[in-house]
Amino acid sequence: MLDSVLGKLARQHDPNVLIGFDTADDAGVYQLTPELALVQTVDFFTPIVDDPYTFGQIAATNALSDVYAMGGRPISALTLACFPESGDITILEQMLAGGLSKMVEANCTIIGGHSIKDDEIKLGYAVTGTVHPARVLANSGAKPGDRLIFTKAIGTGVISTAIKRGHAEFDWVRGAAHAMTTLNKASAEVVTSGDFAVHAMTDVTGFGLIGHAREMAKGSGVSLRLYASRVPLLEGALECVRHGCVPGGLKSNRGFAEGCVEYADEVPEDVRTLLYDPQTAGGLLISVAASDGARLVARLGDAGVNTVEIGEAMEKRKPMIAVLP
Repeated sequence: MLDSVLGKLARQHDPNVLIGFDTADDAGVYQLTPELALVQTVDFFTPIVDDPYTFGQIAATNALSDVYAMGGRPISALTLACFPESGDITILEQMLAGGLSKMVEANCTIIGGHSIKDDEIKLGYAVTGTVHPARVLANSGAKPGDRLIFTKAIGTGVISTAIKRGHAEFDWVRGAAHAMTTLNKASAEVVTSGDFAVHAMTDVTGFGLIGHAREMAKGSGVSLRLYASRVPLLEGALECVRHGCVPGGLKSNRGFAEGCVEYADEVPEDVRTLLYDPQTAGGLLISVAASDGARLVARLGDAGVNTVEIGEAMEKRKPMIAVLP
């Protein structure tokens, strides 16, 4: 729905806007000088775990991720908070403390924010980062032959739904919470080191793996081949799908993006479903030259990042995205 609305809006013509909302990228990029550009993003949502401190950590990790996905370094943040007038103030304090802990870890300073009274709790951040204009990593630079590298496992959406329905096991919740509170900082530092020919990057969040892969393929003018068996899944994710713990966002993602996807018969239905699972604070999808793929995976592993190669980019063809076993 938002995609159709934004498509009708008039475009502003400012030569300093290097990346705006028209390419469905992770953040906007605005050039200040020949050597400096701002990376700007905002994200907020309702609680997806019961513990307020952990929820605050997740909200901050998720907001910071968009800056890392552009190859930027976060420097400052503004807090966005909605909280009930009659709510327990200690819950708000714990939420903000959790978010602050991740901002400190990211060396990103919270300089203010805005709060409103709302019966439904919400928390998020508007984050500003910096990047050299020539080193921006958009989602639209993938080249045929590139290897697709992915960090983190998917399944936070279905596990969060299982939590709300009281069907999630403790180990599933712990694994999902760990993934959602792990910054993409280490990954971004390796990718932006200059040692690898990285052509495009995006973080896999609300639109799911297929949705964000679609934006990369569409923006880059290429097709993608994904290997379903290589895509890492969080513990319990398949069980959540099999028990019907499927969020509405997943269904919306699938309805929007599946028309450009073709599956091999051997790809199970539950795995197909998870490819559209909306992620919170998800991993990075990186398109890197084939000659650097294995080396990048190894370097990320050395940095403590669980990383796998899940596919490759090809010359543009139909389908836009092919999912193989």
